[in-house]
Amino acid sequence: MKKKYRDTLILTGILILFFGVGITALVLLRRSSQLDMTSAYSVKEEMYGTHGAEISTQKADSFASSYAVSSGNMSLEGVAISDTTKAGLFDLDHGSVMFAQNIHEKSYPASITKIMTAILAFKHGNMDDIVTIPAEALNQESGSTEIGFQEGDQVTLDELLHGLLIYSGNDAAVAIAQHIGGSVDQFVEMMNQEALELGATNTHFANPSGLQDENHYTTVYDIYLMLQEAMTYPHFLEIAQLSSYNLTCNRSEQEVTFHLDATDQYLTRQVTAPKNVTVLGGKTGTTSDAGSCLALLSQNAYGEPYISIVLHAANKTNLYTYMNQLLSAINQ
Repeated sequence: MKKKYRDTLILTGILILFFGVGITALVLLRRSSQLDMTSAYSVKEEMYGTHGAEISTQKADSFASSYAVSSGNMSLEGVAISDTTKAGLFDLDHGSVMFAQNIHEKSYPASITKIMTAILAFKHGNMDDIVTIPAEALNQESGSTEIGFQEGDQVTLDELLHGLLIYSGNDAAVAIAQHIGGSVDQFVEMMNQEALELGATNTHFANPSGLQDENHYTTVYDIYLMLQEAMTYPHFLEIAQLSSYNLTCNRSEQEVTFHLDATDQYLTRQVTAPKNVTVLGGKTGTTSDAGSCLALLSQNAYGEPYISIVLHAANKTNLYTYMNQLLSAINQ
């Protein structure tokens, strides 16, 4: 009788143990599917696991092959975008393309170019570097977006990156290019080399800012690759998600401050994203030839990350209408 009672207790203990382990595993599995955006989303870790560093060294041969691939257009219910516009929606957790329209067609990127400028600054620079603003960075062309620096101003690389990504300052882009590359021409060569290493084979850069040039072009798909790379630098999203910033520089031993508002209308709340969609940041671009452009990282109600890109919209109204159509699909 005692033996039977003892055996019953042992069996009950085993069942309780297995039940507890099962519940714990389910909880951990559920948590693992959520994206914690308190720190920047790591594409290498999320998509490649602990072997991300090894894979990143093989980008020139196989980087793009591990990403979402679409050889043609893909429709999506509720998304109706002008035929002249290029657009794509990419599910990062599953490495899949949800919507594709002309994503491999060459297009002028305007200031979305600055994603690549930022990548090289993070890769080769130190945020505490002191940069002296060169004359070449100022008054680049009529209508050029510039922060307001003067020749000889001294500013940290970190501050310049805030001006680059939040306000889209072309003067910041040229100052970064000269500091990192030694010259703008050398920096542009670095941009094109980095594009090839990322698998962005339909891209060619002619400047670090995105000012119009016939030899300066990219595609929706290549921007997707570049934005994923930018996301591997935690500070990129820390900056790109800010709605405004007070940038400071030293001018003749006096501190000068510039108040900068974001160019992304989601961040400034001029445009509202669809319900249960969180816009985490990205980059805008606008010129008369490029049209209105936007590349975004967002997450849905479950914390799952997506990249959405729209190029060559006729105007900003159309741009954000199309983008909201894409973002509405990530919770379906």
